[in-house]
Amino acid sequence: MISGVIFDAFGTVVKIGKRTNPYRELLKHGRRQGMSFDPAALHIAMTMNLSFLELASYLSIALSPSKHDKLIQALEVELSSITPFADALVAIQQLKEAGLKVGICSNLASPYVPVVRQFFPDMDGYAFSCELGVMKPNPAIYQTICNQMNIEPGCYFGNGAGRVLMIGDSKRCDRDGPRLVGIMGCHLDRADSGPVNNLLQFVELVLD
Repeated sequence: MISGVIFDAFGTVVKIGKRTNPYRELLKHGRRQGMSFDPAALHIAMTMNLSFLELASYLSIALSPSKHDKLIQALEVELSSITPFADALVAIQQLKEAGLKVGICSNLASPYVPVVRQFFPDMDGYAFSCELGVMKPNPAIYQTICNQMNIEPGCYFGNGAGRVLMIGDSKRCDRDGPRLVGIMGCHLDRADSGPVNNLLQFVELVLD
């Protein structure tokens, strides 16, 4: 018996219409100031609940007034271009009507969280890396979303625990990572080259 379904956010239930890549531009600006950033900088952005400008200050990146305005505008443009996938709205509603619990688990920087919550305000759980301090595929983030949803993941071949599924566009984070804690992970390939191409197809498989 399936107890709940967990969704990734970007590329799965929401999409960015106009990418301006403000975080990438911020780090490039820091490099031009002689700073050397490794992947730890991205990890900081994704696991610390900092605003965009707080992150710049934390990383000691100096911003002139004009650069400040340009980067903030880029962030606002990207955030305002985010929209939900139509199939996500329908799929989540169908799962709710079938009595399943639903949640969203994603690696996100802080400014993107309110946008996701706005489009999907009535989920049974939310696990965002910037709020929890850990990123997928760390098993702790999957266990946290299950705790919030009050469901117990177990071996998806059946061991008496509820069967929990997760779907997202990352094989590493949404298919393979969840399986470490007994969640059946599924890869969503919207390019039509994989077995699951959209969320309505996925829901059909779940409810069958």
